[in-house]
Amino acid sequence: MNFLLTEDQELFRRTVREFAAREIAPVAAEHDEAETYPAENVRKMGELGLMGLTVPTEYGGAGAGAIEYALAMEEVARACAAHSVVLTVNVSLVCEPIYKFGTDEQRERFLPRLTRADIVGSYCLSEPRSGSDARNMETRAERDGDHYILNGTKNWITNGGVAGLYLVYAATDPHGGRIGAFLIEADRPGLRAGAKERKLGIRASSTTQVFLEDCRVPVENRLGEEGDGFKIAMTTLDGGRIGIAAQALGIAQAAFDAAVAYAKEREAFGHRIADFQGLQWMMADMATRIDCARLLTYRAAQLKDRGLPFSKEAAMAKLYASETAMWVTTKAVQIHGGYGYSREYDVQRYFRDAKITEIYEGTSEIQRMVIARHILRD
Repeated sequence: MNFLLTEDQELFRRTVREFAAREIAPVAAEHDEAETYPAENVRKMGELGLMGLTVPTEYGGAGAGAIEYALAMEEVARACAAHSVVLTVNVSLVCEPIYKFGTDEQRERFLPRLTRADIVGSYCLSEPRSGSDARNMETRAERDGDHYILNGTKNWITNGGVAGLYLVYAATDPHGGRIGAFLIEADRPGLRAGAKERKLGIRASSTTQVFLEDCRVPVENRLGEEGDGFKIAMTTLDGGRIGIAAQALGIAQAAFDAAVAYAKEREAFGHRIADFQGLQWMMADMATRIDCARLLTYRAAQLKDRGLPFSKEAAMAKLYASETAMWVTTKAVQIHGGYGYSREYDVQRYFRDAKITEIYEGTSEIQRMVIARHILRD
């Protein structure tokens, strides 16, 4: 497979990189420290076309492919991982399933507003007692004529409290065997977001619980058929894992760049620390792992663009890239020595941000299960 980017893709990457360096990087530490949602930059990402990157142009999107999506995620995450998680949830977890499984009316009603970032989307799957075990769902959607009545609690919801549209998954029978997916506007009575979680990393993204209390949702807001929810959720996560792999890749690249720059400047025993073989070997391993993660991520994206099966490859990319991000950021802190432990240096933020990539949209353990199932199925 050929992973050389086309001229248009190189131009796109350069455009996003320049935007991220100009608009995102200068405010990233400030938003992280204050734990504030970057609303102004989210709007700017919408103006640039990033918030609807893979949505067809007829619905206001950019009509780009998975490769462009991965490139955008990497470059935005390289400047600030929190900005990139707002982007990936809107593009891959909300816009894509609406386009793929929604009716024409749902597409026309929601996609143009999401792609412009007039509103942002939120994906509500996890619950207090179910994370990796997504089928163990306690949120219920009871049919009442031409409405559903939803009750339950969703946990760890990215864009909670700032989203204009929530894609909520709920069991549609008393035993939880059938799951439905529902598009719920933020101002619909019965839906409310809880307090912001105080997180280790990606602190500029808004993460909350979402409570559903006798929330009446019209049948026309159901995404797909009544029992399609689990299929929609799992299919959506396959594509989302490419985004998280690219996010992890961007975090790792930022940490590596910072470590190399510091090693060239810092002196010890009369030499640059970059001249010491021990650190050179460390940086060689960092660069090699990052390149491996990039190739795995681009392969998964290319398979998706070609309409070929990519579930196993997306899981491999997400697994390897996230663990690479954690490993690289740990080494980057070590190269910085005591300064790496100081909040005055960005490398500690990269370290804190990296950990979540091993957890959300499927933990590393879940990725290994997915990969193993595909291996044993072949």
